[in-house]
Amino acid sequence: MDYKTIIHSFIDTIVTKPEEVEIDIKEEERDITIFIYADNENVSRLIGKHGVIANALREAINIAGKEDNKFIHLHFEDKAKKGLAPETPTTETK
Repeated sequence: MDYKTIIHSFIDTIVTKPEEVEIDIKEEERDITIFIYADNENVSRLIGKHGVIANALREAINIAGKEDNKFIHLHFEDKAKKGLAPETPTTETK
C-alpha cells in the first residue's frame, strides 16, 4: 500500500506549503512508523488543538494499515530538526 500517497491526500489541504512536507517511512515486521516533517507552523496545523487533527489522521491511516495487518505510528517533526540526534547532557568531571 502506498502510505505516502494516502498521507498526502489527507494533509495537503491542511498545510500551507504541501510541496515542502517530507514523509519518511520505517517499516518493520508488524509496525510501520511514518515520520512527517514540516516547518513548525505546519506541524502545529497537523497536530491541531489538543491533538484533534493528529488523532484523526492516526485513526484514518490505521484503517488503511489494518488491510495490510500492520500497526501504523505517526510522528510529526519540525523539518529543521530532521536528522539531528537528540542532545545528550554532558557531564564534566574535574
